[in-house]
Amino acid sequence: MKSLGINWFIEGNIDFEYKKYILLDYLQEINLHFNKSKLYPNLTDLIYHYNNLRHFKQNKVMLQQAFPQRLNQADIDAVKLTYKKMVEDDSTMLEIERIIAYALNKMDPAIQTGKEIYDFVESRLNIDPVGIVPLIPYSGYFYLRNGKDKTNWVYEYHITIFEDKDEKYRGININLVDTYEQSLVNTPEAVKLKLIKQYRHLPNPAVYYVHTDITFPLEQTLLPVTKRSLVKYIYDAA
Repeated sequence: MKSLGINWFIEGNIDFEYKKYILLDYLQEINLHFNKSKLYPNLTDLIYHYNNLRHFKQNKVMLQQAFPQRLNQADIDAVKLTYKKMVEDDSTMLEIERIIAYALNKMDPAIQTGKEIYDFVESRLNIDPVGIVPLIPYSGYFYLRNGKDKTNWVYEYHITIFEDKDEKYRGININLVDTYEQSLVNTPEAVKLKLIKQYRHLPNPAVYYVHTDITFPLEQTLLPVTKRSLVKYIYDAA
């Protein structure tokens, strides 16, 4: 996957046509992945750069601090160096603002496309609890079936909660523990009993069967959407 540097729009040659070429090359690959319904890590990366541009546009102080400094005057006697910010150059600032405006305009429809794909995948996702769900369902297993594929992927999950000064965040850690073939014998209930016998550290786990009626790219799309959807489902049901 092609990537952009964090400060790609203010590093190196600050030229609109040059930065435009870099951006369009990046977006071309992003859209190629979206056309194949491959969301991650492309959508996350795209949103990061979009928000980064907006942040710089809205916060000129941060923009100024991010600029490299260049020598403006040397006081040899006192061995002092003074620097002048490149941001004070009006023509440079105008070029940067032009680059940012163009980039935001081009990134926005790509992000909307990514979100539409995400919403579609989520709409085809079904989450069914297997058996009785314990009072604290923040650790357990989920089986993932991708469309008509007979293979079910079994993951152990742990939901984590961390806070910053403003709000609380929820995350999920997963680990592939097994696979099984869909059959009359390997029912979700039967597999749950097998997991409990095999893995003693979770004697009463929450277990969910997650399945779709359409096949999606597993690692790039279905699994990331499943992780987010499962966290939301568990907290909404709690």
